[in-house]
Amino acid sequence: VRHGQASFGSADYDRLSDLGRRQCEALGEHFAARGRRFAGVMRGTLRRHCESLDAIASRLPALPGAVEWPGLDEYDGEALVRALVGDALPVVDSAEGYRQHFRLLREALHGWMEGRLSPRGMPSWAEFAAGVAGALDHVRSRFDGDVLVVSSGGPISTAVAQVLGAPHPAVVELNLRLRNSALTEFAFTPRRHALVSFNAIPHLEQPGRDDWITFA
Repeated sequence: VRHGQASFGSADYDRLSDLGRRQCEALGEHFAARGRRFAGVMRGTLRRHCESLDAIASRLPALPGAVEWPGLDEYDGEALVRALVGDALPVVDSAEGYRQHFRLLREALHGWMEGRLSPRGMPSWAEFAAGVAGALDHVRSRFDGDVLVVSSGGPISTAVAQVLGAPHPAVVELNLRLRNSALTEFAFTPRRHALVSFNAIPHLEQPGRDDWITFA
């Protein structure tokens, strides 16, 4: 699960908006209505991961305690853009500012993955990808039933690319299309993962919820 809508454009991105909480509560209701039960729960360490899981759990009783996994944390988008343009960050207070931010982020992600950029305070791309692979390995080695994993767009798109054997440019394109609170499903055996679905939002595809569908 990608976290619910956070607070993009504010001083503190790493917290859910009111809509983000509603998105995740709706996902918990979706799971509960279908009788979904989870053998395990994993999440990243970021506040938006914790708040998203709390919102899901408020509508889905008896979830197991969560395993906190730093390898499920997102890259630092601001550090990436700063590594590309210095302090000349776009002001995200308009549609054009929003588009400019994501144009720069796309370019910076490619630079980071290709080893041309080393954003301050961030791991290398190889280290980031290894953290995601470690989460997949943990699921395969420790669980038999369904596992609920709450993370961010970067780790989720990286996991999809790893499972499919796709090159790193695919990670960027997958990442920038992920919707808030979207589901990506994998089947797994002790030896491998297989992709089942990507970026699904069945809990938001209801009358009156068109404006619940967000990307940032």
